[in-house]
Amino acid sequence: MIFLQKALAFIFALGILITFHEFGHYFIARLCGVRVLRFSIGIGRPIWSKKFANSETEWMISAIPLGGYVKFLDSREIDTSRMSDPELAGDFLKQSVWKRIAIVAAGPLFNFLLAIFVFWALFMHGTSDPVAKVRVASSHSTAFVAGVRHGDIIRKINDESVQSWSDMRWKILQAGLDRQEVRLLVERKNPDRPVSLNQIEIKLPLQQLTSSDFESDFLYKLGLEIFRPAAILSAVSPNGPADKAGLKAGDQILAIDSNPVLDSLAFKEIVNASPNKSLNLLVLGSGQEFELTITPEAALENGKQVGRVQVVPLSTIEMTELRYSMFDALLHASVRTWDTSVLTLKMIGKMLIGEVSWRNITGPITIADFAGQTAKNGWISYLQFIALISISLGVMNLLPIPVLDGGHLLYYSLEVLTGRPIPEKYVEMAQRGGLTVLLCLMLVAFFNDIIRQMS
Repeated sequence: MIFLQKALAFIFALGILITFHEFGHYFIARLCGVRVLRFSIGIGRPIWSKKFANSETEWMISAIPLGGYVKFLDSREIDTSRMSDPELAGDFLKQSVWKRIAIVAAGPLFNFLLAIFVFWALFMHGTSDPVAKVRVASSHSTAFVAGVRHGDIIRKINDESVQSWSDMRWKILQAGLDRQEVRLLVERKNPDRPVSLNQIEIKLPLQQLTSSDFESDFLYKLGLEIFRPAAILSAVSPNGPADKAGLKAGDQILAIDSNPVLDSLAFKEIVNASPNKSLNLLVLGSGQEFELTITPEAALENGKQVGRVQVVPLSTIEMTELRYSMFDALLHASVRTWDTSVLTLKMIGKMLIGEVSWRNITGPITIADFAGQTAKNGWISYLQFIALISISLGVMNLLPIPVLDGGHLLYYSLEVLTGRPIPEKYVEMAQRGGLTVLLCLMLVAFFNDIIRQMS
């Protein structure tokens, strides 16, 4: 059932992306007067086709949902010797080079427009995201040494306002790829006046981040995590170790074995690491502090023995609602699409020069897995996934690799510069080379997918 859900989520998302991409080619081609003979979603053997009345286009769904294509009237592929002049006017090859550029570029452009539209709708509807309030667990971390403290709220990064945790992560990621130092403006509770806040500027160095760090949770490498609530128990199971020791709902764990407990996550980590080990707890309950001893019972989790005391600590993360007006939402959507496109190109460039591992290349198996996970998390996560994949598809198709749209744009750009088309024999050689590159990339992607599934 899980496999089926992932497959359906993947096929639906891919169908939308391919349809928009190919419709871009189709729409601009029709505006330019080019005859479109076939519009196919999917490749390979047709499983459905239809030609509507007063239309010369055959609409088709094919068996393999990993691509699609639009077939134009092209005298290089079809015998046009018996066609009349009005019919030949719709020949793709007879169009001006600028029209051909517009038709080819329209596919990736429509992918970017789809992403903008999805982000626009989401920003107007409103999305929830954790507040940019940080958990700093280690005094040896880069963030702590720089001056960031547990409970700080990040308000600005390099003078740009931070709206949420995801926004903070995005801004630090962009700066980190360029190995820049970031300036954080943080809000911190005033120890002398708890009702007021201090604003402090902190310089956070990112030079120590390696390329491999960006393949995992780079914020964790810096010592930054999402802020968690204090270790307050919201529920205690009857007859469990905690109940027998005297803990009650509402109690707060202040320290374990004389070591302060940072928050609910720290409490959980200490208990998990202490099966059958006696722990001395300092507890705040009913306005008074008291001590007690508890021994977590051993339990098997993922083949490993962990400690359990059968309590439910508070785990609610502070959230913020991001919602914008129609115009502001469109502006934010356009900026997000642009920034994501630039970041994607940077990552590709760093792969080519060896600064970022080729393990970041993902194939259909990993994408299907993400599709299933985001669909399971709700329609907002799923739409965000579709927007991000649409951007990736647009960027990838603009790469100057023969066979892709970017390769054709390269041919036509050279035609603009030289004033004459690239000889067909060179185009065919480039197409074969491009197809080889594409197949190699697909093999790398499938290999990475398999390794991820096995790990």
